[in-house]
Amino acid sequence: MSKQASIVKVGIADLNFVTAPDILRTSGLGSCVGVIIYSQAKKMAGMAHIMLPDSSMGKQATVNKFKYADTAIDILVQTLLSKGVWKKELKAKLAGGAQMFSFQTNSDIIRIGKRNVDAVLEKLNHHHIPVVSQDVGGNFGRTIEFDPQTCKLKVRTITKGEHYI
Repeated sequence: MSKQASIVKVGIADLNFVTAPDILRTSGLGSCVGVIIYSQAKKMAGMAHIMLPDSSMGKQATVNKFKYADTAIDILVQTLLSKGVWKKELKAKLAGGAQMFSFQTNSDIIRIGKRNVDAVLEKLNHHHIPVVSQDVGGNFGRTIEFDPQTCKLKVRTITKGEHYI
């Protein structure tokens, strides 16, 4: 008898892991980035809800390592490897990184969505993990669900409805 699929939620500045048939979900992705690293062969995946690009921005004694692109992606990779996934199997998908507010400046300091996306892509590149697809930017929030059975990422927005990447 097959196991009933559960939806495992990933909160803001959080991460989690599943094996099929379970599904990962996070909501409230505005400037935050949801990054999924997965193994199609093992039907396993990890998802992080990343708020900020760089952990050096936080007070080191109290840093939540799940909150930052540089530390959360390292944790996703190390945990998947510790579960028996081979590094060469890993692939990634991401969504979010919106510019939720309009500012009358060209300063990148406040463009946190773009900085988050850039930091995630840089860290994935550092680990030699290919990005299969992404739905980033814009000025709208997203809710995402990843199914490690199909390796499809469902992206829901208020403005554009639902689609898969």
